[in-house]
Amino acid sequence: MTAAERISTVPRMSVAVSSLRAFRALLLRDLIVLRKHMAEFALRTVMQPFLLCFVFLYIFPKIGQGVGGGGQAQSAFATVLVPGVVGISVMFQGVQSVALTMAQEFGYTREIEDRVQAPCPIWLVAVAKVVSGAAQGLLSALIVLPIAAVVHAPGVEAHLAPHWLLIVTLVPLSCVAMAGLGLLLGTVFEARNIGLMFGFIVLPITFLGGTYYEWARLAPVTVGGWHWLQTIVLANPLIYVNEGMRAAFTDAPHMRLYVIMPVLLGFAVLFIGLGLRAFRRRVLF
Repeated sequence: MTAAERISTVPRMSVAVSSLRAFRALLLRDLIVLRKHMAEFALRTVMQPFLLCFVFLYIFPKIGQGVGGGGQAQSAFATVLVPGVVGISVMFQGVQSVALTMAQEFGYTREIEDRVQAPCPIWLVAVAKVVSGAAQGLLSALIVLPIAAVVHAPGVEAHLAPHWLLIVTLVPLSCVAMAGLGLLLGTVFEARNIGLMFGFIVLPITFLGGTYYEWARLAPVTVGGWHWLQTIVLANPLIYVNEGMRAAFTDAPHMRLYVIMPVLLGFAVLFIGLGLRAFRRRVLF
């Protein structure tokens, strides 16, 4: 048997199998890096939610500067804020773990060149980033929720009522949508424009994303009878994440679920689709 005949008899790995193995390897690499930097990840995840709860739910009641009044009003605010800080943690984790990492990999480290040489389609490399970012967002939610639920002054209580069906469906969907946003931002903004991204994209999303208030509470902000702010923030994906977190973790008033779920799914598809397109363009051109 000639050498050519021996080579032809060797079973070749299908494209699908090789792509799946490469995809698993990319995810495994990110998980190993995360495990090695778990302390840094936990500190980065916890710091902002802890400070928000510490200031609004501990210091303010202690100094008599309760948001919305004292007593029951302060507890009602805590019920609104706690799921809000979980939502904002998921959003920041998607931006930090995907967008900032990709900005570095496309920038001075050029690590993206090694990743796209994996034996799988280019788009699968980007999908691996989204899955990794979504997993880190889910982990951040698991870390932040118990901390946010207990950091408050005596007499102030966040009334949590977990709804498990929503938790296992809506929370992962929120993580995927925010990781998709991170993919889009990481491919559109270059490393030198990260400050611009935070100043003009992330900051408005954060403050107009319903972290500190329910969407329905914006109704009194009107111009000529038009609820302009309540209408504008509907373009903000974080408002649906935070309203969904309130539906999943509390009995507080929230946006209708038949609105939250399809819109979050739509944002996830939109962000990932645009992100994949921008990712391919930056890699190839």
